[in-house]
Amino acid sequence: MFIMTIDSSKISSSITPFAMIDKHSALPQEQEILFTVHTVFRIVEITQTPKNSRLWEVQLTITGDEDPQLAGLTNLIKEEIDGRGWYRMGQLMLQVGHFNQAEELYNELLVNASTDSDRANIYNLLGWVKRDQGQYKEAVSFLEKALKIDEETLSENDLSLATSYNNIAMGYDDMGDYSKALEYYEKANKILEISLPPTHPHLAISYDNIGGVYNNMGEYPKALEYYQKANKIFQISLPPTHPDLAISYWSIGDIYNKTGEYSKALSLLEKALGIFRKSLPSTHPDIKSVMNSIEEVKEKL
Repeated sequence: MFIMTIDSSKISSSITPFAMIDKHSALPQEQEILFTVHTVFRIVEITQTPKNSRLWEVQLTITGDEDPQLAGLTNLIKEEIDGRGWYRMGQLMLQVGHFNQAEELYNELLVNASTDSDRANIYNLLGWVKRDQGQYKEAVSFLEKALKIDEETLSENDLSLATSYNNIAMGYDDMGDYSKALEYYEKANKILEISLPPTHPHLAISYDNIGGVYNNMGEYPKALEYYQKANKIFQISLPPTHPDLAISYWSIGDIYNKTGEYSKALSLLEKALGIFRKSLPSTHPDIKSVMNSIEEVKEKL
């Protein structure tokens, strides 16, 4: 049972988050309330009712635009979900794990693409979709098409070229060709170090990717070095509930697990799980995966 508390003093006057519609309902006795789709509630407490062990009460309070934690997270997500129109919708679908819908949308956009730049962008996005679906050969095929266009049309230090290098490196990493992956990750990292501030989140992601290759190669000290570089930037540049920060803690925890430092591993994995639960849908595969990692470390302890 969800019990919602609505404090009108915390709701911005510029929006109308809910309306009593019992007078307009076909069944007035239901006393219906209509909420807008962007209404967000904060979970205050979840308690089991004493008289019925199968019934739980979830205390919720409505949030407003001035909620600093919510505003910080949503504003950053708005910046990360770039592009316009349907491209932005596709990015959002990828972010929340709706890969099949994203693929259908991008194929439709590819048919209507009018420039090399648009086609390269869509090939990159389709590569991401195929990678998330586990179809790595198909992913690399799309990413190579994008890279070919970018190398012919962009300057050698263009950030878009760095994106293509990074994407194709991920494809090779997934296929187990680690030397090739490291080659392209380092090409991308070189451009990012020249073009971005030292605390930019994209630079952190680049370090994280290089750490991932070293992890796959079994070179754990090098992996930890790059993962920690990434984590320092993430802690500065991201809100404390951002999923990328959770992934960073997860990666470092994984290295500690592999090197036998289980207490450190458990602490970081639990941090990651806490962030995932606040920022991702409950059915997201990352939540289950990090829970499995926690159980593995607990068994070793």
